[in-house]
Amino acid sequence: MTNAGIARVALVDDDDLFRESLGLNLADEGYEVVSFNRGEPALDFFAEGGQVDIVLLDWRMPKLDGIDVLRQMRARGIDVPVIFLTVLSDQIYEEAALSGGALDFVEKSRSLSILLKRMRLIIDGIKGSTEEGGEQAQPVYALGKLELRLDNSRALWDGKRIDLTLTEFNIVKLMATRPDEDVSYREIYDLVHGKGFVAGYGPSGYRANVRAFIKRIRQKFRAVDGQFDCIENYPGFGYRWGDGTNGEGAGVHEEDVDVGMVNGAPAAAE
Repeated sequence: MTNAGIARVALVDDDDLFRESLGLNLADEGYEVVSFNRGEPALDFFAEGGQVDIVLLDWRMPKLDGIDVLRQMRARGIDVPVIFLTVLSDQIYEEAALSGGALDFVEKSRSLSILLKRMRLIIDGIKGSTEEGGEQAQPVYALGKLELRLDNSRALWDGKRIDLTLTEFNIVKLMATRPDEDVSYREIYDLVHGKGFVAGYGPSGYRANVRAFIKRIRQKFRAVDGQFDCIENYPGFGYRWGDGTNGEGAGVHEEDVDVGMVNGAPAAAE
């Protein structure tokens, strides 16, 4: 936390009225708000050493849109959590945001209480991870061809770097540090969004989101090794990190198949 007991929020949105209204609501909830009407001044703020606990980022802005702001932040090593707050509701925007390193994607039409809950889950999750006691983690974790550099969240496969986002790295670390153990969809989703987050589309709606993450991770590993197959699917439950000798090769997996729509919601692939 940037200040004990007070979370600092960067609100980046070119809509003056929306930015002012939300800023006042967040201030009433005890947040310290730093506002920017475009992406460029927000990037300048970080470049000059500015710090916040979370960023609320609009997608459509003049000159530099939100996804480009996020990409530049990550390219500069700015790993502050980002929630996209936008009127765009199409799934392709959500997938692009999460793939780019955002932790959440919230439509502006959702109530303030929903946004506040999602912000608190993320902030509390980060605070909890930094306050957990115990010994200092070893800087490198190795398993077969996989090497995870824990100090800078970098992954290598057979000596070649895999360009994972921070979220993707954490998913790989979760599975690889528990080899041959089944990890549920819910546990992976909680890692991404924080424990207690309620996904849409019914009680199993979060699975489509997890599958999208796993699909991107597999694609990145296969870009350097076409036979990579260490992420094994346990249909209806989740995934496990195996030794890649289950005989499937780089075959078709559950998340490689387009998920259909039932009454406007993703249908379960199992």
